[in-house]
Amino acid sequence: MIEWLQFLWQTLPVFLDGLRVTLELTAVGLIMGFVLGLLAALGRIYGSPWVRRVCVAYIEVFRGTPLLVQLFLIYYGFPGIGITFSRMASAYLALGLNSGAYQAEYLRGSIMAISEGQMMAGRSIGLTRFATIRHIILPQALRLVIPAWSNEPILLLKSTAVAFLIAVPDLMTKAKLVAARTYDPIGTYLAVAVIYLIIVALLSEVMKALERRVRIPGLEVETQKP
Repeated sequence: MIEWLQFLWQTLPVFLDGLRVTLELTAVGLIMGFVLGLLAALGRIYGSPWVRRVCVAYIEVFRGTPLLVQLFLIYYGFPGIGITFSRMASAYLALGLNSGAYQAEYLRGSIMAISEGQMMAGRSIGLTRFATIRHIILPQALRLVIPAWSNEPILLLKSTAVAFLIAVPDLMTKAKLVAARTYDPIGTYLAVAVIYLIIVALLSEVMKALERRVRIPGLEVETQKP
């Protein structure tokens, strides 16, 4: 155990460098996914028939295919049609598109949980449909979605590990280099597992705090299991 702790201390700067990239991938993918997911959810609920079909197709394609396949298509496939992305850009795009499809369903569920009477009430006082969605529906839906959505940052953090397959210098790539240099794959990947566990635990606490802060009073009674 002492030897492993010494090994971890010696290699920690390398792991932290990779962790920085992993967290960057997570943050960019989450933000991009939120924007895409929100647009897809709104389009699926309030859009015209062709907009709904486009949104459904996007959600089904990216939820129904592996993230690794999506990443390889973007990085290795797109150059075949004249579109080339860097390693980091490919990882951002794959993670954002994949996360957006899942976030769209979280957001769609929370928007549909808002009573239709609130849309009617907003229109009855002179608000446009867009203004009603923006000022009445979305503020409630974004608070309501937190319990389900809080899993997405954690899942996305773990999903970033696939980026090492296109040589993005994330935590897994750094681990591979350390393992090759030290000839200690067990100690190396154990260290990586511990780092992931610590980050996931911290994210879980942040999400719990956010959920407590923004919850709608009284709603938890309806959502808790008997």
